[in-house]
Amino acid sequence: MLELMPLLLFAAVGIVLLLGYPVALSLGGTALLFAYVGQMFGLFDHAFLEALPNRIYGIMTNETLIAVPLFVFMGVMLERSRVAENLLDTMALLFGPLRGGLGISVTVVGMLLAASTGIVGATVVTMGLLSLPTMLKRNYSPSVAAGTICASGTLGQIIPPSIVLVLLGDVLSAAYQQAQLDMGIFSPETVSVGDLFIGALIPGLLLVAAYIAYIVGVAVLRPRAVPAIPADERPPHDARFWLRVIKVLVPPMVLIVAVLGSILYGVATPTEAASVGAVGAIILAAAQRELSLGTLRDVVRQTTIVTSMVFFIFIGAAIFSLVFRGFEGDELVTEFLTGLPGGTVSAVALVMLVMFLLGFILDFIEITFVVVPIVGPVLLAMGLSPVWLGVMIAINLQTSFLTPPFGFSLFYLRGVAPPEVSTMQIYKGVAPFIVIQLLMLGALALFPGLATWLPDAIYQ
Repeated sequence: MLELMPLLLFAAVGIVLLLGYPVALSLGGTALLFAYVGQMFGLFDHAFLEALPNRIYGIMTNETLIAVPLFVFMGVMLERSRVAENLLDTMALLFGPLRGGLGISVTVVGMLLAASTGIVGATVVTMGLLSLPTMLKRNYSPSVAAGTICASGTLGQIIPPSIVLVLLGDVLSAAYQQAQLDMGIFSPETVSVGDLFIGALIPGLLLVAAYIAYIVGVAVLRPRAVPAIPADERPPHDARFWLRVIKVLVPPMVLIVAVLGSILYGVATPTEAASVGAVGAIILAAAQRELSLGTLRDVVRQTTIVTSMVFFIFIGAAIFSLVFRGFEGDELVTEFLTGLPGGTVSAVALVMLVMFLLGFILDFIEITFVVVPIVGPVLLAMGLSPVWLGVMIAINLQTSFLTPPFGFSLFYLRGVAPPEVSTMQIYKGVAPFIVIQLLMLGALALFPGLATWLPDAIYQ
């Protein structure tokens, strides 16, 4: 009976989530109910829950997690300061003479917004509202337009600085230390959020390049699907135009370089870099003349809501983790994964498949807080690089969020797309980008150096 309890707990949480209850309450409430039933039948020791205050105190005093509200503030402030709108307008005019130019513009701006905000839902909705009507007006294929927007919006999963990578880095750091302790290494090495940022940089940029290459391919093979902006509707590329490009493009680029550069060169920790980003976003909003007391109040309120949600889920996940461990679920997972035929390859493939499927019903926060602490120590004890594993998880979830019929990115775009864009057109549009994502996962699996080379080179 004890061996079934972890499986029943996991299944019960999934059912409660599908019924529409809040994630944090579903995780914590279901786990507490199972703990009560388990104690009644002598299957659970309530001493496991006595560790909960220490877990919560650890969350409260974790300096790495301070980066979460700071990066959220940065992203929301940039969203309110019309940076995305100005970038899209200007980049569309810059690439307008090219077939597929609007699609390339959306991809480049999606990359910049991903590096600025790291919030997938906000990026997809913003891009959908601003660029989809324009692309349809310019006679773009609805499927190509929708697919480009969805895929570009999910770059916030992998392009640093990403909230996903902040949370994933913190959880993987704990899992890595636990794995080393389990192996008898009592002075364990550490992995930081900065390591994960640097490791995700090359795969993220390769994804952007692959997206652009696909759009160029469509422009060559199906030019009518991605027409250029007519010459009479484009301003001349004179000194005045280039001055506008510099004015719009340089400030967010400087902000991104300041945040990432300070981490890459070891000048600042991710938390300190996040504070640089938050202050820089305020300065940028002021320069755009979009900063007011009302704007600041809205940004702070939205930041508080998102941050509270993240930490509430963190507490619910901590309860779930303790109860799952109390039912010896961690030992069950360890025995199962280590006993698979094929060893490490089979274990990684199975975990990636499970995470991919969970991405249909859970957001990245729940998967990061619930699943990674369970499987992370087991996989890392097999000798895997924590940076490589973190990048694989991020790209895997990014692919899941794009995949029909349950991908979160598809729901976000469907909510803001005009009625003439059908759901099937959105599904058709994201299919090539899913293939690109899967190819990137395969490349990372075959060549782990894509994720590990840059951190090793920087930190020797």
